[in-house]
Amino acid sequence: MERLVRFELLGQGYSFYTVAPENEVAEALELVQRLVAENSSGAPGVIPVNKVAILTALNIASQHIELKAQYQRYKRDTEQRIALLTQQIDSGLSSEKESGGCQAPFSL
Repeated sequence: MERLVRFELLGQGYSFYTVAPENEVAEALELVQRLVAENSSGAPGVIPVNKVAILTALNIASQHIELKAQYQRYKRDTEQRIALLTQQIDSGLSSEKESGGCQAPFSL
C-alpha cells in the first residue's frame, strides 16, 4: 500500500509517496543523509546546498557504477564456472556410457 514518507535534508522538508518497504526507505534515506553530511562536512554553510546535492548524486552514481561492474564480473565468472562444471559432468557421463554404465545397481 502506498504511504507518505516525510524527511528533512539540509534544513528543508521533503515528502514523497512510496510502496517500498519501510526498511528500504530508511536505508536509502540514511545513505543520502550520510553522503550529504560527508560532502558538506568540510565547511558547513560554505558550500551551496545545490553543490552538496550534486556531489552526493555523483557519489551515489559512482557507487552504482562500481556495483554494476562487480555484478558483471560475478555473473561472467559464475557463467564460466557453470560451463566448466557442465563440461565435466558431460565428460563423466560420456566415459560412463563407454564403460558400460554403472556396475552396481542403484538402490535406496
